[in-house]
This record gives sequence, C-alpha cells and structure tokens, in this order.
Amino acid sequence: MKGIFVAYNQAYFMEVANIFERHNSRGFTRWNEINGRGSETGEPHYGDHTWPVMNDAILSFVADEESDGIMEALHKLDSITPELGLRAFCWQIEKSI
Repeated sequence: MKGIFVAYNQAYFMEVANIFERHNSRGFTRWNEINGRGSETGEPHYGDHTWPVMNDAILSFVADEESDGIMEALHKLDSITPELGLRAFCWQIEKSI
C-alpha cells in the first residue's frame, strides 16, 4: 500500500479526484483552503489581499500497482498548467488497520 499526498490549486479539485477514481482508488481525505508557497518557482497561495489564491490537499492510500499511474497522471496535469501549482508525494505504508 502507498500513501499519496497532493497539494494543489483549488481549481484542480475535480481533476485530482477523478485521477484517483480512474485508478481504482475511491477513498481520500481532503483539506480545504490551505495555504503555502512552492519551493522553486511557485507563487504564494495565502488567501489574502496580495495573494488571494488558496490550495486544497488530498491524502489517499492506494494499492501499490496503482501508485505509479496516479503519480504519472498528476504530473501530466501539473505540466499542462504549471502556474496553478500541484505537488504530489508518494511513500510506502508499512501497516494499516
């Protein structure tokens, strides 16, 4: 089992959720209206007067065999409009109950 955490511009919600669903991963936890700034070239997403954009985040636990396809699809989505900002991280889950 793998854990995938995705932080993304709110405009991407349906696209991100659909990527997980297309890869047989229905369940996720979503955080709305989070803020942050990209580590390289990303503009701040602070939800304030100067930087009004906000992010959301999703955490999902997926089957090992689905993780590469999900990560590839997320990368493709980010490459279409990189100025919106999307970052995804995947790690091995040792146990679940």
